[in-house]
Amino acid sequence: MAATMYYDRDVDLSPIEDKLVAIIGYGSQAHAHAQNLRDSGLNVVVGLREGSASRVKAEQAGLRVTTVEDATREADVVMLLIPDEAQPGLYEASIAPHLTPGKALAFGHGFNVHFGRITPPEGVDVFLVAPKGPGHMLRRIYADGGGMPGIFAVAQDASGGARALALAYARGIGCTRAGVLETTFKEETETDLFGEQSVLCGGVTHLIQAGFETLVEAGYQPEIAYFETLHEVKLIVDLIYEKGFSGMRHSISNTAEFGDYVTGPRIITGETKGTMREVLTDIQQGRFAERFIADAEAGFPYMQEQRGKMRGHLLETVGQELRDKMPFIEKKELEV
Repeated sequence: MAATMYYDRDVDLSPIEDKLVAIIGYGSQAHAHAQNLRDSGLNVVVGLREGSASRVKAEQAGLRVTTVEDATREADVVMLLIPDEAQPGLYEASIAPHLTPGKALAFGHGFNVHFGRITPPEGVDVFLVAPKGPGHMLRRIYADGGGMPGIFAVAQDASGGARALALAYARGIGCTRAGVLETTFKEETETDLFGEQSVLCGGVTHLIQAGFETLVEAGYQPEIAYFETLHEVKLIVDLIYEKGFSGMRHSISNTAEFGDYVTGPRIITGETKGTMREVLTDIQQGRFAERFIADAEAGFPYMQEQRGKMRGHLLETVGQELRDKMPFIEKKELEV
């Protein structure tokens, strides 16, 4: 049985129309949620720490800004959108004391609730709404009149209306323009982490890097290797996004399609899929979360080391030089 998609026509905005929504944070996702909700006619306040560098940006966007404590105290719905590793500390210090019965606590990702790092009190609704894409694209697509698909889940329904509230929130940020699916905190967290690690971020970037290095080490020009292993990825992914695998294969040459069939299984082998299962098990059993939290608490030494290594990689330096020569690539800085 196919999963049900919910669209604007299926969702009543009224459960959230008379409520004040506090967006905690003003990063990639938070700025998009705040501005989209405001532009949907809803009441929004942004909660930031004292001295936050984001305060000016939020105020310049026409949003009211106050402290996290005051925003939580005032609001009916509190959406926590700061980085996962920072949420438990801020929650305990500035949100939990003001999270009185009848309010709703919301998340853009189920990580901290699912892994027990935040335990909401009884008497409050707890839900998540997760757009399926980066916050900058969520805002851009909404402003252009479109919507980004999303998923929603309810972890605690104290009021009896948490599901309707979550759907109304999803409509407020524009997700029901494209459609939303219902899930659970467990499913959202585990599939999101797996998708990021094995395909979208970890899988794609390491596949590109390995292909680039293979060509360069074989004596081919780095610029040619960049075009063949990175630049054209967008063109192929766009075809898959619009038409699926079959539509993409219809659009490429017979040579490319034949190579797809005979070489793809040599690159992504049964062993690769076995490793993916191990990755999923690490996520399900909390081992990845433990490793991530430990690195975060130590100041991210491992992640900083990896960032430094990649900044000096030939793939990045050659890529930047080539992109600077491509006027069709938007040079606009990200908003936040």
